[in-house]
Amino acid sequence: MYHVVAATTNPAKIKAITLAFTDVFGAENCRIEGVDVDSGVPRQPLGSIETRTGARNRVMMARQVRPEADFWVGVEAGIEESMTFAWMVIENTHLRGESRSASLVLPESILHGIREGRELGDEMERLTGVQNIKHKGGAIGVFTDGKLSRTSVYHQALLLALVPFHNPIYQIPVQAAKP
Repeated sequence: MYHVVAATTNPAKIKAITLAFTDVFGAENCRIEGVDVDSGVPRQPLGSIETRTGARNRVMMARQVRPEADFWVGVEAGIEESMTFAWMVIENTHLRGESRSASLVLPESILHGIREGRELGDEMERLTGVQNIKHKGGAIGVFTDGKLSRTSVYHQALLLALVPFHNPIYQIPVQAAKP
């Protein structure tokens, strides 16, 4: 059984991780454990580089907390220009898989608060009155009228990040170039 450490305690992210690992390896073969670790980036990462760094840092910290695990997974949501998205980083002892989620353009009323230094989750709570909305459907759920959620969008990106771990072509060593 694979011990998968989710570098988060956010239920929406843990559910996406659970769904993706179950899809790839089977529910009976995975045990998901959430751990609270720091991303090393601001609470609201801005830009793709800062957001991916946050996901990678989460994996690094989770590896330190649970070095005996088989997989470590970091999910970090960020804002780039006018869009929200997330980076997924999955590692085992030999490989890393990464994928970026689909993006959602945010309305100007939300972007204004982000430009003033507030986090997307806080702005969405202000807009909707739903506490801890980022642990639920998030902005994606609100703006798609529940057709998508953080979990569903992250699930897809996590499946893509898992490809190197189950597709044999990713595990073939690179041959030295011939002169």
